Amino acid sequence: MTFEEKLRSLFTLGNQKYLEHLSIDCIIFGFHDNELKVLLVKPRYADEWALPGGFVIKNEPIEDAAARVLKERTGLEDIYLQQFHTFGNPDRSTKKLNTLFLKNTGIKLNASWMFDRFVSIGYYALVEYTKATPQPDIFSDKCEWFRVSTIPKLILDHNQILKKALSHLQLQLNYYPIGYNLLPEKFTMPEIQKLYETILNRKLDRRNFQRKINGTGILKRLNETKQGVAHKAPYLYIFDLAKYRKALQSGLGFDL
Repeated sequence: MTFEEKLRSLFTLGNQKYLEHLSIDCIIFGFHDNELKVLLVKPRYADEWALPGGFVIKNEPIEDAAARVLKERTGLEDIYLQQFHTFGNPDRSTKKLNTLFLKNTGIKLNASWMFDRFVSIGYYALVEYTKATPQPDIFSDKCEWFRVSTIPKLILDHNQILKKALSHLQLQLNYYPIGYNLLPEKFTMPEIQKLYETILNRKLDRRNFQRKINGTGILKRLNETKQGVAHKAPYLYIFDLAKYRKALQSGLGFDL
């Protein structure tokens, strides 16, 4: 089946499989080279990039739909997902996508359920950058990481969705642990501090940060140091997963 045949089938018959007027947008964060990154897709039908997304299968739980979208774009399972907002402005109609399809693919599509107004449920995911395998979907031909600090103009309201997700993630740092899905298994204290600073977009006092993060009990210091560094080798740490998962349920009260 060609791309056009798959596309026409989805546009004409997709509402028999998927719920109408409801979609999922996933903001997939990764941390690499001391920079926070987000995974974007390049739609075949638009000049701008977009957030990964998808539809909800009938009788499918919303959380399962978000996990499915995440797996399809990264190949990863059992990743931390957080629902953060629902986007439902009346102007979220995707009717103009019909014009974009014709302009950029040469495919003329008739009226479709996909050109109606959609309410989108936003989820953000935290993934280990090196383990993710970016994969485009039927609508896109590229799937790549971008630095959060240099995000281009995205389609529709996707810039606003990303901004809302980042604000929610920053707020979460004061209440819940973060880092298990973003850092390698073993990491140094400067590395986890840099992660927090990157997300918050501000510097943190080293001694104050170490005192507070150690006070949470979610870290275990190993009897080994990082190799290949120019100065005094810092100790390596791992997360205490039992305490980390407990803190995800009960919170930390980690005032930064």
